[in-house]
Amino acid sequence: MSSRDVVIKRAFLEGDHRILGSGHPCFIIAEVGANHNRSLDLAKAHIDAAVAAGADAVKFQIYSAEGLYSRRTPRHSGYEKDLFSLIKEIETPRSWLPELRRYCDERKILFFATPFDFQAVDELDAVSDLFKIASFELVDLPLIRHCASKGKPMILSTGLATMEEIEDAYLACREAGNEQVVFLQCASVYPAPAHIINLQAMETISRAFSVPSGLSDHTEGIHVSLAAVAMGASVIEKHFTLDRTMEGPDHPFAIEPDELAELVRCVREIESAMGDGRKLGPSPEEAEFYEKARRSLHAACDIPAGTVLTEAMLVCKRPGYGIRPKFLPLILGRPVKVDVSADRWITWEMV
Repeated sequence: MSSRDVVIKRAFLEGDHRILGSGHPCFIIAEVGANHNRSLDLAKAHIDAAVAAGADAVKFQIYSAEGLYSRRTPRHSGYEKDLFSLIKEIETPRSWLPELRRYCDERKILFFATPFDFQAVDELDAVSDLFKIASFELVDLPLIRHCASKGKPMILSTGLATMEEIEDAYLACREAGNEQVVFLQCASVYPAPAHIINLQAMETISRAFSVPSGLSDHTEGIHVSLAAVAMGASVIEKHFTLDRTMEGPDHPFAIEPDELAELVRCVREIESAMGDGRKLGPSPEEAEFYEKARRSLHAACDIPAGTVLTEAMLVCKRPGYGIRPKFLPLILGRPVKVDVSADRWITWEMV
């Protein structure tokens, strides 16, 4: 484990903890958000589906309309209702928190949430082993300091942010005595077009602050998340719904259970494919092709014993049981010790 790794502790995790950072499995978050439609049973159904898909964690959002939006906020062009009314209708009941944590423990998946006010931070501190700060709250440094003061890992999204604003948030965590920080590159549009995602910013942020980085992905589909993993993302967060046709602002751009399962499967396969960068020759799985499909030196015609080899008598073809082609100059001019029939591979014992 390196000094920049982030550690999440929970009894049911292998080794009692999970490490976020380079060289460790990508931490995959199924973002339920408000897709529970204020039904606890639907919230639990999302948890079950996330477990079945193999996600590492489920995340909810804890806010109140009164503390989030002014009633004077202009209507957003993408929504039919004003933002205050919209948020009021999709608040996660805070009374659910102990039950959501209990149910996630039972299903052996990490539960956490994004707090949007000081009260939510305090309520979540009793039930969550880590915190998430949303992109829009990245500039709320008092909220970040209060959250970081709890001493738990902090995952912060950076949609809309400049490097200066990211630094402000990072220093706010440090000022609170918390260095367990992960930043997620993000584009704060729902859904987000691929051309504004800027995956290379993950590396920029990671290098600037010596912290793990990842992607909070609002694009449609899973392909951009998979590209992020191939580029080294330590965390992937993806909005998740049981059914995109359900009513609610976050359902239309979220992925469904089969897509989440495919995301997890592909992420783990990509991680397996990354390897260690060393080129040491064939793997055990390649052994047969190494022998039968590589080229070696063969007799181009019948060659009687005692014949001095010339280049015209030899050809490179498969299989690779004979002398490697790079040694052709070493055997030219040598007599063969035995009769060699046409199309037979030439071995060192023959010359």
